[in-house]
Amino acid sequence: MSRKLSLPTELKPELDVRDNSFSRSRSSSVTSIDKESREAISALHFCETFTRKADTAPSPCLWVGTTLGTVLVIALNLPPGGEQRLLQPVIVSPSGTIMRLKGAILRMAFLDTTGSLVPPAYEPWREPNVLEDKDEKDKSKKRRPVSVSPSSSQEISENQYAVICSEKQAKVISLPSQNCTYKQNITETSFVLRGDIVALSNSICLACFCANGHIMTFSLPSLRPLLDVYYLPLTNMRIARTFCFTNNGQALYLVSPTEIQRITYSQETCENLQEMLGELFTPVETPEAPNRGFFKGLFGGGAQSLDREELFGESAAGKASRSLAQHIPGPGGIEGVKGAASGVVCELARARIALDERGQKLGELEERTAAMLASADSFSKHAHEMMLKCKDKKWYQF
Repeated sequence: MSRKLSLPTELKPELDVRDNSFSRSRSSSVTSIDKESREAISALHFCETFTRKADTAPSPCLWVGTTLGTVLVIALNLPPGGEQRLLQPVIVSPSGTIMRLKGAILRMAFLDTTGSLVPPAYEPWREPNVLEDKDEKDKSKKRRPVSVSPSSSQEISENQYAVICSEKQAKVISLPSQNCTYKQNITETSFVLRGDIVALSNSICLACFCANGHIMTFSLPSLRPLLDVYYLPLTNMRIARTFCFTNNGQALYLVSPTEIQRITYSQETCENLQEMLGELFTPVETPEAPNRGFFKGLFGGGAQSLDREELFGESAAGKASRSLAQHIPGPGGIEGVKGAASGVVCELARARIALDERGQKLGELEERTAAMLASADSFSKHAHEMMLKCKDKKWYQF
């Protein structure tokens, strides 16, 4: 459109007519685009499911939800694994499947035929130039999707269920037939701020938080109402932006820029709340090690250099009085103190050995006393038996 063309003069009038018609058609198309510019993408979900009605096996796809309640299914054609996966591009094409709900799309999920939540498909990452250990290989094999649901097996052709939640209603759609099996109008006077598929009491359900302050839960896939309780109206946009549901009947949101509020709507979680509470530990600086005392160093057994100024100097004991006698170093000096200290240590060691020997002898004496007591009990028992045996006999029967 921006290139300039040099044309003969006889073709210029015809080109002007075409330009005028093109500008009129372009202006009308731009006006129609502006009218639909309010629609935007509000939810994305990558999965492995049935993209069309005629599909017999699930395939990778992307489900796109918009603010006007439209759900589009985009097929993803992945190249084979190995080198081709790294070299060939992924082909993205619309499948033609379109679904509509009331209000903006908030959440999408998929269930298998048993009603269990289908986990997202993934492949473990491996470094190509790093050798893996045997344990890591076993762990990666365990992390691979197993053939328990239609999302992870190409041979099973059973149906799946797509759960779609919008601001006004929720639908459960059977795949690949794309029939709406269950439908629930969540609210008419308000709108849903947050919707999540969570695990609760060994099952899964759809949890919704509405702008009028109600928390509602619905069973899956039947969308039967399980709970409708008033909690908190929408008074702060921070709550609307940060509110989210988690498993086991809990939810979180920010009440301020630095505070997280945690709530629960499950009786089982309330009963185990005390066991789930954590303890707050505040960092404390490590205190300095205390000074080693004189007697501890003297009788501790290890050699240590003693400083008279540290023990009796002015810095520790204060300034001495004038009437106090002064220390006059003798001929022995510090060697004499060390000898005396070593002598005291030797005496303490001998006393400790003698105490251990005395304890050992007392233990042997206690064992002998116990043996004598056992012997006395045995003798008493035998004497009692003899007495009972000879009690009824006459003197001539002995």
